[in-house]
Amino acid sequence: MINTTDRSDTILVVVDLQERMMPAICKGEKVIDNVNRLIRGCQRLKIPILITEQYPQGLGQTVESVRNALGEEYKPLAKTTFSAAKDMDFMRAFEASGRHQVLMCGVETHVCVYQTARDLHNLGWSVEVVADAVASRSQRNRDIALERMEHHGIDFSTVEMALFDIMESSTIPEFKTIAGIVK
Repeated sequence: MINTTDRSDTILVVVDLQERMMPAICKGEKVIDNVNRLIRGCQRLKIPILITEQYPQGLGQTVESVRNALGEEYKPLAKTTFSAAKDMDFMRAFEASGRHQVLMCGVETHVCVYQTARDLHNLGWSVEVVADAVASRSQRNRDIALERMEHHGIDFSTVEMALFDIMESSTIPEFKTIAGIVK
């Protein structure tokens, strides 16, 4: 059975979109644009957001446009493990949300996104990777990571697909705003 993404049970996890890493990412600007649209949509739908930063002393902070999109919600969780699920601070914040469905975006698909998605899935959470909001330095690494996640039973969507799945209907008050964000 395929589950609908339930807005009252969903959390967005934004993985490692950092200043010193993004210039090397394949199609990085497009991914940043898609992540920002996903953030704005989730904010409008009152979906909580967690953001991680991999070794920020070396890789810098989250890129400015994402920090700006997050506004007051920009409270990064620094980590050194590739899987955020192996970081105690992340897991405390994640579990405190009380949410069981995870939307995930960020970089790099074949390292931190893959390992976090795999580990959260193995711990029993429903994980959906937003495919047009993840990237790696090479397209090949991204593609292989997505194939491997699919093999493990992790779901995929796009920014538009995820947000419309959460809304379920054009009659909700947020519909016009969300439609404007994704178009």
